Order: sequence, then structure tokens, then C-alpha cells
Amino acid sequence: MKEIVFAGLGGQGVLTAGLLMAQMALFKGYKATWSPQYGSAMRGGTANCTVKFGAGKIYNPSLDQPDIVLAMNFTAYKQFVPLVKSGGTIVVNSDMVESSASDREDIKIIAVPCMSMAQEIGHAQGANIIMAGVIVRETGYFTQEEALSGMNDMFRKKGKEKYEEANTKALNLGYGF
Repeated sequence: MKEIVFAGLGGQGVLTAGLLMAQMALFKGYKATWSPQYGSAMRGGTANCTVKFGAGKIYNPSLDQPDIVLAMNFTAYKQFVPLVKSGGTIVVNSDMVESSASDREDIKIIAVPCMSMAQEIGHAQGANIIMAGVIVRETGYFTQEEALSGMNDMFRKKGKEKYEEANTKALNLGYGF
């Protein structure tokens, strides 16, 4: 069973990034859960979600001890870095997080300037998708093609296929980071 936490502020796309990962897992034939938590404010309040997936039954969809954490802001980083499983990974948005603030030597930290990268490709809303691409590459849970298929399937179901080219570019950029 794999567990990933996506955390940040409302409006940073962390819930969407979690949905993407859950959809990729389902698309690959795994069982998956997506459990969101967010404050009353839609934008600017805290938001996070826990995604669990694997071949077997998922008995508890809530947060346990994540293999990976995506932290889009410093508050999320400080909140979740202590929970990462020993040997796990935290992927941080280095445009907003100084990742050297951790004293954990038993985890891997990947600093990604995802907001700057998203601006460079003209898709400012794609920072979360870039981060999803980094996670896909780092974990090896899915191939690049499986990730793209799952992501595009989810956005098509939401009626947002007009962003497919930009989202594909963002995911590929993260995958290649």
C-alpha cells in the first residue's frame, strides 16, 4: 500500500494533484482512495488530501504515515515533514519553501521551483501538475504514459480537455525534472 499526502493552500491545486494520483492508480488497475481536508476558505486556507493505493483492500483511507509528501507552502512543509515515513520523500515547492529547515536526515527532500517552471511554460495553474510529474518519476509507481493517460482521462471527465496540451506539457516537465 502506498500513501501520499498533498498539502498547501486552497487555490494551489493540491486537491487536484491528489485526484490526479488517485486517477492514475485507478487507471493502472489499483484500488485507490482520496481523502480531502480543507478549511472553510476556498482560496488561501489550508488544504490537504491523503491518497492511498495498491493492489489490496484499503481498510483505512485516512492519514497514517506517508511514503511521500508534497508541500506547496512552508506551513504544509512544517506540518507534514515529521510524519513522513523513514526512508520516504518530501517534494517541496522551492518557490515558497526553504527546504533546509528540516533536521530529518532519514528522508529525501526534492526542491522544485514549480511556480517558476509553470510561468516559464505559460501555464501558471500547472505548478501542481509539474509536482505530480516529479512524484510520478521519483516513485516509479506509474510510467510516464500511464500518468498522462490517467491525468487526461480525469480532466476529460471534468470537461477540461481544452487544457490537455498545457497539462501534458506540465506533467512532462515535472517528470523530466
